[in-house]
Amino acid sequence: MAWTVDFDPRALKELEKLEKPAQKRILRFLQERLLKRTDPRDLGKALTGDKVGLWRYRVGDFRLICHIKDTANQVLVLRVSHRKDIYR
Repeated sequence: MAWTVDFDPRALKELEKLEKPAQKRILRFLQERLLKRTDPRDLGKALTGDKVGLWRYRVGDFRLICHIKDTANQVLVLRVSHRKDIYR
C-alpha cells in the first residue's frame, strides 16, 4: 500500500503563506521523494524532547514537522516553516 500525505489546517495555512517557488519545492519533495519510499523515515530525522514521536524533513531552508501513522500509511504534515521559526 502506498503512503499518502495529508496536511493539518495550520500546516496548510503556513504553506500557503510561503512564496510560490518554495511551495512548489516542498510539494515536489513530498510527491517525488517522500511518497516513493517504502519507509518515509529514511529521509527524515526523529525529533526529541517535547516533540518525541514527530519527524522532521529538511527541504532547503524550510522544515516540515510530520507525524507518521503506520497503520494508515499516512504522513501528516503538522508544520511548514523556515528553519529559524519552526521550533518556536
